[in-house]
Amino acid sequence: MSTADSSVSIGAPSGRPAERSWLRANWGLLAATAVLVIVLLLPTPQGLSVAGHRMLAVLAFAVIVWMTETLDYAVSGVVIAALMTFLLGTAPSLTNPAVAMGTSAGLGLAFSGFANTALALVASALFIAAAMTATKLDRRIALFILSRVGTETRNVVIGAIAVGFIMSFLVPSTTARVACIVPIMLGIIAAFGVSKKGAFAGMLMITATQTASIWNVGIKTAAAQNMVAVGFIEKTLNQTITWLEWFIAAAPFGIIMPVVLYFVMTRMMPPEVKEVPGGRDAIRKSLAELGAMKASEKKLLAISLTLLAFWATEGLLHRFDTSSTTIAAVALLFMPGIGIMTWKEAQPKIPWGTVVLFGVGISLGTALLQTGGAVWLANLVVTKFGLQNASPLFILGVMSLFLTVIHLGFASATALASAMIPIVIAVLQHVATPGINMVGMTMLLQFVVSFGFILVVNAPQNMVAYGTDTFEARDFVRTGLVLTVVALALVMLLGATYLALARIRLNINSPYARVTSAARPRGHPAPLPRVPTSTEASAPRR
Repeated sequence: MSTADSSVSIGAPSGRPAERSWLRANWGLLAATAVLVIVLLLPTPQGLSVAGHRMLAVLAFAVIVWMTETLDYAVSGVVIAALMTFLLGTAPSLTNPAVAMGTSAGLGLAFSGFANTALALVASALFIAAAMTATKLDRRIALFILSRVGTETRNVVIGAIAVGFIMSFLVPSTTARVACIVPIMLGIIAAFGVSKKGAFAGMLMITATQTASIWNVGIKTAAAQNMVAVGFIEKTLNQTITWLEWFIAAAPFGIIMPVVLYFVMTRMMPPEVKEVPGGRDAIRKSLAELGAMKASEKKLLAISLTLLAFWATEGLLHRFDTSSTTIAAVALLFMPGIGIMTWKEAQPKIPWGTVVLFGVGISLGTALLQTGGAVWLANLVVTKFGLQNASPLFILGVMSLFLTVIHLGFASATALASAMIPIVIAVLQHVATPGINMVGMTMLLQFVVSFGFILVVNAPQNMVAYGTDTFEARDFVRTGLVLTVVALALVMLLGATYLALARIRLNINSPYARVTSAARPRGHPAPLPRVPTSTEASAPRR
């Protein structure tokens, strides 16, 4: 039972206790509303437009609502869109302060994120994840990999990490990947004949979950929050990062962190058993129960591998962007003659709330940038933290620590990216450090956004695993703290060395490299020194 469900069932049936229960369940909404009103009543700071002032109030409301989870994420998206519509609609126009912007323009900004190509990619990825679940191809792949490992516990841990690695390429939804892997891990625990409360069960389940979070960093299409960052980079900086560029840049992280995860988990949560006879046979039995590969699985596997090939060769063999090829793949899922699933079958499997949150989140960030709210807040951050003339490594360190700490209050990396990446970009645009590259630094800081390693409530996939009752929250925290420290050190190392030394199509991504017209890869214009106007931002990228 979820926390929300349990809070409803507790308390007296009538009278004041029920009222206290409502207040207890909705204190976050009340706090968010109070902060919204307080910020709106404050005088508009010098140099900030009224619209920008109101967007900062909406940002404060959104952050509190998302941190406290007082509203369902989809509902919070609708509420935030409504606030943007009316607060911006009644604010003076940015181009003609003598007249109001109008609710029509406010509504347009509130839903501008739904026209972003990143939204199309996320929605398409959810359909692919649904197809994987419907055909059980994800389960077959996971069981096949685990059937190839030995019966020693350390080999099973390696197998669990390998499953997460392979699945991150094919299932572009973290929660869907973990939801698929969790029952398989439970089957392995049962095959070993150990308690669900034992060290082996907890170690295996946490390993599977943290592997998913690690590969959210390593693969561009593995998580929705990456698409948020890329969407803002494309709209604000007029540049992009291809699937292969992201993969190469994150390769050291993706190689080193699973090794760190293995040693952290096996040393900090040593299993009570070393080996179990017949463990592999139990997995093979589960695989046999699936029977021979169905035609739908073969078709889906062919489509997924073809799509992966298109992702990896973007900008090398063709100029089709990731979103376009993914939409084409989804179209094939429903085409007559292929028939992997029907729309009626797919519809209930799609978490539409994620699509709503994603679209409104991008709208929130876009409006913050266009009204100047993000720029004003960025100037404040630059001044308070002394970032004006700081080195790129110092800026990376300060911003990484800031994102890590604030992530402790978020249960969604997508929401965190929506709220913070526009501010990150604005901060980078307002430092005077020579040679800093905003695209590369934003990508590195997006890596940090995916660090949901510490608290169970920091990511939906963590909650899915925690629901199995195989580990204590304190075990997740103590192992997650070590992983976070190592991951932050690795990001700093990447910022200082690897990206600065990369040459093949990665000059654009180096936080130290100054991008010039001579060194810049084809198709990548120089970073814009200013925030684009609403007209420029809405224009199609060429």
